[in-house]
Amino acid sequence: MRIQESAENYLEAILMLGQNGEPVRSVDIANELEYTKPSVSVAMKNLRASGHILVDGDGHITLTGSGLEIARSMYERHTLISDWLIFLGVDRETAVSDACKMEHGMSEQSFKAVRKHIEEWKRDVYKHKTDKED
Repeated sequence: MRIQESAENYLEAILMLGQNGEPVRSVDIANELEYTKPSVSVAMKNLRASGHILVDGDGHITLTGSGLEIARSMYERHTLISDWLIFLGVDRETAVSDACKMEHGMSEQSFKAVRKHIEEWKRDVYKHKTDKED
């Protein structure tokens, strides 16, 4: 299922913020993404209505199965592309910014091809490195 880029950003932010084990709140998302609290509030209402998040009585936000699936997909795209760009010599800030743009606009077919290429390339680099050590 395809959702809007902004929703993907929110879900990915919730995933990343929740990795430390602390509850995620709207204010945390607003601070992380540098969005206004009212904008985040509207987005959380829409994500809750679409079944991608749950919000408990204390305002703690958790991802549902569908939200987690989308968030993990975006996070994988983001980390793979940004790491690759950094390895190619792009500075970290630019690589992270560019990866964010690329992760949303790329089709699943293109991303799978890029991922396959990077994985094969990494294997070749590792194999070449270990061959030189022998």
